Amino acid sequence: METKNASLVLYDDKCYLCTKFAKIVNFLSKGNLSIIGHYSAKGEEIRSDVLDESALEMFWVIEEKTAYGGRAALFPLIKAIIRAKTRKNNSLIFDANCNQECKTVKSVFVRSASILTNSRRIELK
Repeated sequence: METKNASLVLYDDKCYLCTKFAKIVNFLSKGNLSIIGHYSAKGEEIRSDVLDESALEMFWVIEEKTAYGGRAALFPLIKAIIRAKTRKNNSLIFDANCNQECKTVKSVFVRSASILTNSRRIELK
């Protein structure tokens, strides 16, 4: 898998909070990152080709040679956001298909804690 010097962000597109997170990342990166949902056709293809069974447990930043998940993805994500210089005309459609449970205070804490507790790094072929 090749990302052509741009990072790709893979997130849970069935989670309200994760979708909000992806929107913030898209805004901060000025539209320079490819942001793809886990459950989209492209997301499923990436998960099966590149990631392992832990893929759905966290968000991922996939670069040219490495895929970073959860806590390990925070630093590469910050670097990718800082590298973003000018805004692209990138109009992403975020479809948050979630029920009301993901909008509770408990869900916010659980999802936030999952970033800190889950961490993965996969070297790409």
